[in-house]
Amino acid sequence: MTRQRSPHVPSRVAGLGTAALFVPRLGDLAMDNARDGRVGVVVAVPGEGSATTYHLRPPGGGAPWSALADGTTLSPLPMKATHATLSAGGDAVYDPRARQGSIPVKFHLDDGSTLDGALILTSAELERLHQQTSRLVDADERALGGTP
Repeated sequence: MTRQRSPHVPSRVAGLGTAALFVPRLGDLAMDNARDGRVGVVVAVPGEGSATTYHLRPPGGGAPWSALADGTTLSPLPMKATHATLSAGGDAVYDPRARQGSIPVKFHLDDGSTLDGALILTSAELERLHQQTSRLVDADERALGGTP
């Protein structure tokens, strides 16, 4: 019997897991790691016009600067999640061996995009969530004029 890896467990094979190269385009926001994480808007890219390096300018205006033509010092700004909602597809699943529940959620990012994910809860966290959502349902019923 061959042991199979779970799809969510990262592989330890060399060469896998490396991030894709970030190639900034005109108008992109980029963080310049050679300048202590300074953020700028890409206003010129190598090979376009007379540019031999990336040219960036602070988002609110200010003095421009250059970054290496290969873009190795530039990285994209990380998107931040603003909130999460329950996913339309899928249902909550409980794993009795792990004593954990999994609820499918959709993360909404500050750029307007979304990512599918899961909220993983231990037995104690599931109980706490149940208590909290029960109070919310009671409050909603009271607001609608019903009695809990």
